[in-house]
Amino acid sequence: MTIFRILGSALVILALTVPSVRADDMCLGDEEEKASKATIAAAFKAEKAAKAVELFVAYRSIANDDCVDRFDKNILARAKANLPRLGRELAKAAEAKGLLYSNDPARADGQTSAFRYYEAMGDFNEANRVMLKAVHDKPDDPGFFKTAWNVDQGRYGPRDPQTGEQKPYALPATYRQELQKVASANADRLMKAEEKDAPGLSGSSTDVGMATMRSMEKLRAASDWMKFLPDGDKSAKVRAEQRGDAIMKRPDPTFTQMHAATYYDFSGSPKAKEKLTQMEVKQK
Repeated sequence: MTIFRILGSALVILALTVPSVRADDMCLGDEEEKASKATIAAAFKAEKAAKAVELFVAYRSIANDDCVDRFDKNILARAKANLPRLGRELAKAAEAKGLLYSNDPARADGQTSAFRYYEAMGDFNEANRVMLKAVHDKPDDPGFFKTAWNVDQGRYGPRDPQTGEQKPYALPATYRQELQKVASANADRLMKAEEKDAPGLSGSSTDVGMATMRSMEKLRAASDWMKFLPDGDKSAKVRAEQRGDAIMKRPDPTFTQMHAATYYDFSGSPKAKEKLTQMEVKQK
């Protein structure tokens, strides 16, 4: 009887413990198990089809699924072993076709860029290289430049095996230095182009208006590029103030000082407030 009592108690304990273990493991929930098994099935299908792009996407899903190892450790091992080689091959092929950067992440339609393949693998050095190459292909695109400047957003370094912590990825200094060369070249180009508008400030009152509009357009654009440089956009604002001073020296400042105020306002000069106040007084 004693043996049966001990056996019965053990079975009760086991019955109570098993559900508890399952409850503690989020991967053994019905939905999580279903999702992981679907991911595994997609990987098996991609392996059978032997299509590189589809296989890369499938292996990425396997590698990113924290629960796959509960159901198939072999597919996880294959994914981790083959993903780097497969990703590099696809990235090189995309780069050879000139597909350097795309907004969308890696996908199975064959339109993934070299940058996205490297980014998906965590090969940030190669991703940075391709991004710089893409910037040099269209150096005067400010929107794309800002994307390149902020390329490190959302990146993390390798996970610490002891603590599980991941520190934010730090861009190498040479990366931003290369981008600053592009920004500086664009700013210089715009500042030189703006010089051609300056003679119009000494023409008729109509000429002043047109020249101010063209000049300010270039100064604002140059300022946007300069903001990525160590000294900022100080030189663009200094020039703007100089242009405002030039207008105020004209014999007809009463009719043209509104254009001077535009320059002063952009430059941040206190003269902007002074000129606007004078204009308001005269209008009363």
